[in-house]
Amino acid sequence: MRYIEATIYTSSYGLEPVTALLEEAGIFGVAVEDPEEIRRLLEKKNPYDWDYVDPSVLALQNREPSIRFYLDDTEEGRKQLEEIRIRMMLLKGSEYEGRLQEGATLGRMYLADRLVDDSQWQDTWKEYFRPVKVTDRLVIRPGWEMYEPEGPDELVLSIDPGMAFGTGAHATTVLCLELLEKYMEPGDAVLDIGCGSGILSIAAALLEAGQVLGIELDPQAVAVAVENVALNGMSHRVEIREGDLTRGISCKADLLLSNLMADLVMLLSDAAASHLTERGIWISSGILTEKRDRVVSHLKERGFRIVEVRERDEWCAIAAKAKGKV
Repeated sequence: MRYIEATIYTSSYGLEPVTALLEEAGIFGVAVEDPEEIRRLLEKKNPYDWDYVDPSVLALQNREPSIRFYLDDTEEGRKQLEEIRIRMMLLKGSEYEGRLQEGATLGRMYLADRLVDDSQWQDTWKEYFRPVKVTDRLVIRPGWEMYEPEGPDELVLSIDPGMAFGTGAHATTVLCLELLEKYMEPGDAVLDIGCGSGILSIAAALLEAGQVLGIELDPQAVAVAVENVALNGMSHRVEIREGDLTRGISCKADLLLSNLMADLVMLLSDAAASHLTERGIWISSGILTEKRDRVVSHLKERGFRIVEVRERDEWCAIAAKAKGKV
């Protein structure tokens, strides 16, 4: 489907009146970029508040304030766009006439528009997803790509992550897969908390786990994971269930997987021990190396024994056993 992407460049002061202008024109779904908000957040930032600040977020500090919205590429949509241009001119006129508060400016008040095709967006990202060997035995391939195993021990995991979920190449996932491959034994019961697109759950099944249960909060991710499990022929061994961490889960696992953030890992720690068998191991990832010591200390305080810590890039994963477990 083709539609018009329109962006109005203004000032931080101008964001509110321009949003009101758009609402008067019948447009309520907008994306606002305000560098002042980013700067205020960063000024208040405590190093323990956030696990990670993406460089793209930092770059927003230097951008011009803007409001983005979309219109159908129809005659009606183009007429609506011209109406908005006229409203913008009238609003800018109020600045020239001195009707704004003292010292206030609306910035450039420039409207840029372009035609976009969402079918192009849906497929462009696929160009960057190719088969990749992530551990000694595991290869992840996109469902639309062919791949022949290079040896009898190589296991191929097919995945179609959709546009919103991981492909398995991220360091946090690779760390989990490495530890999973090392510590899991055939027939093990596996519990995957925050399973996303299902990569860890499917990998466990390929490595001959007994029964695998994946828990995911996002219903869209649940649907993607279910499809990926079926794509790999593992529906008989892997169950994907919508849920929030371990709430409502009573099963015990020989291997508990959680590729989450540091704070969620610590939050999960109180419940994790009760979901492990006597020889069970908890593999947690998604932890920045700068938070490694904090998470390790927290786990030890909760009675866990650290078995191994692995690092890759700026991330780490921890394998741990609960107190009293063999």
